[in-house]
Amino acid sequence: MTECFSNDQYNRQLQNKINTLKTLFSDFVLPELKVYSSPVSHYRMRAEFRIWHNGEDLYHIMYDKKTKKRVRIDSFPIATKLINQAMQAVLPLLQYNESLRHLLFQIDYFSTLSGQLLITLLYHKKLDENWIAQARLLKQQLADQGINVNLVGRSSNQKISIDVDYVDEVLPVLDKTFQYRQVENSFTQPNAAVNIKMLEWAISVTKGSSGDLLEFYCGNGNFSVALAQNFRKVLATEIAKASVYSAQHNIAVNQIDNLVIARLSAEEFTCAIKKEREFNRLKGIDLDSYQCQTVLVDPPRGGLDQGTINNLKNYATIIYISCNPYTLKENLQQLTVTHEIKHLAMFDQFPYTDHIEMGVVLKKK
Repeated sequence: MTECFSNDQYNRQLQNKINTLKTLFSDFVLPELKVYSSPVSHYRMRAEFRIWHNGEDLYHIMYDKKTKKRVRIDSFPIATKLINQAMQAVLPLLQYNESLRHLLFQIDYFSTLSGQLLITLLYHKKLDENWIAQARLLKQQLADQGINVNLVGRSSNQKISIDVDYVDEVLPVLDKTFQYRQVENSFTQPNAAVNIKMLEWAISVTKGSSGDLLEFYCGNGNFSVALAQNFRKVLATEIAKASVYSAQHNIAVNQIDNLVIARLSAEEFTCAIKKEREFNRLKGIDLDSYQCQTVLVDPPRGGLDQGTINNLKNYATIIYISCNPYTLKENLQQLTVTHEIKHLAMFDQFPYTDHIEMGVVLKKK
């Protein structure tokens, strides 16, 4: 186990990713690839485990992707130390608590660098008042062990929060500190140490920018909150309600006065900016008052739709954050007709996997 998470093992897998990218993008004229590595262990802020019931015994499992066989997990070195501490404490407390144990099939752990922890218990049963009472008892029992946690219970069409359903992260980024509310079951960057490097990179490549910033897929405002300092105004869009609410909180708590969030998809915003359709969700936002010369996109693995690609070509600067280099390559084949690549970065969000996160800055020719 120690060898699996050694510096040598990590450096080998990181070099393999670098080689993969250089081969994949060999058809493009590229600047120097900047590589941002991860901590070797305890870097993942979230972890999800199935729960295996074996008589009176109870333990975490994961399924091997290749063999599909279940693997017992007693410790999880890629997850934060706080998650590992909670894993050791939770199961003994659940083991002999019939209300909390019965039909429990999964536990999700969600931690922060700021020391906050949220645990979600997932069930194949309806949760009742007795479950709530026992969940409150569990929270107190964990607190007695020095683990302060908020709990959420989930079952089909049911969600119960014991106090709150979020954690508040605090990230030191260059000379500033940013606070981010991160809601249970909503997207957040999984590797906080690498996320800090992503934000620092994005701030550095947009220093001295003129005009305003438009961001698609802004999530909880991870990039837009940090980048607002480099622009006159920022307009960000996100379709998921929970993420929009988090983003609005994050704007307020960080005292950002030049950033507005609109609950729109990238496709809907494209229609709005072309005045093809009006949206009530844009009420109070004067699109004509924005002089967006820079656009940032952080799309899902499927990449950008054709309408958004066509829209991006109108901007002087494109910042593309990608979680899939293969769809990124497809999109760049179109974007490099009008733009050239000025900055290229790799962020190792997921060590010991084939997953690669990238950042690209393109400038209009």
